[in-house]
Amino acid sequence: MTMAIAPARVREVTVHLDDRLLAGGLADVRWTLLGALHAGACSLVVDLSGVQRLPDAVVAVLLSAHRICRARGGAVVLRGVDPRTAALLRRTGLDRVLVPEPVLAVA
Repeated sequence: MTMAIAPARVREVTVHLDDRLLAGGLADVRWTLLGALHAGACSLVVDLSGVQRLPDAVVAVLLSAHRICRARGGAVVLRGVDPRTAALLRRTGLDRVLVPEPVLAVA
């Protein structure tokens, strides 16, 4: 997991999640996202390209981060969403809340 934060007040922070971090427990994910928000970020870009399956508990943390971002005029964008996760977001209507970006095909 890495997080890119500019030294000044940041508008957008990118957080990279992977299966190893998710296997370690939810607390690390929660503290990473909330840490970025406490540093002043208005929007979060969560890179899920290293995640095979998005657990329900992580979705709940993302929704919590969404509420904070929305109050600041920002959003939570999910980058590198695999087709299965994208379909789940569409079925549940969460694609209107957590903005998914599809995985780009590599030539």
